[in-house]
Amino acid sequence: MSGIVSYHAGLSAEAAIADHYTRQGLPIIAERWRGQVGEIDLIAQDGAALILIEVKKSRSFARAAERLSQAQLSRIWATAAEFAATQPRGQNTDMRLDVALVDGKGAFRIIENVVFDSAY
Repeated sequence: MSGIVSYHAGLSAEAAIADHYTRQGLPIIAERWRGQVGEIDLIAQDGAALILIEVKKSRSFARAAERLSQAQLSRIWATAAEFAATQPRGQNTDMRLDVALVDGKGAFRIIENVVFDSAY
């Protein structure tokens, strides 16, 4: 896939995932939020808590999952700390990370509350 096609496929995948969360009553409050160390694809509001959403698109769910590294998870959590600083509760803001895997047909699977192991 060329760069521009991949870019638009990624945007389409993010839009589908955003729509899914919105339909679940969890409004998207930020898209592609960029901090100093990285980017968070989507951020949803769940009451006072935030849901950080990393969207991975590939031909299959397995390939999409393979594209998520510990280094990327580390950047996401560092970026989340930057975003939390903009919130009323600051670093005391409750947050979880969901990973949305999107396959080549547009089907998706969401893995909720992905754990980051900083030992890696």
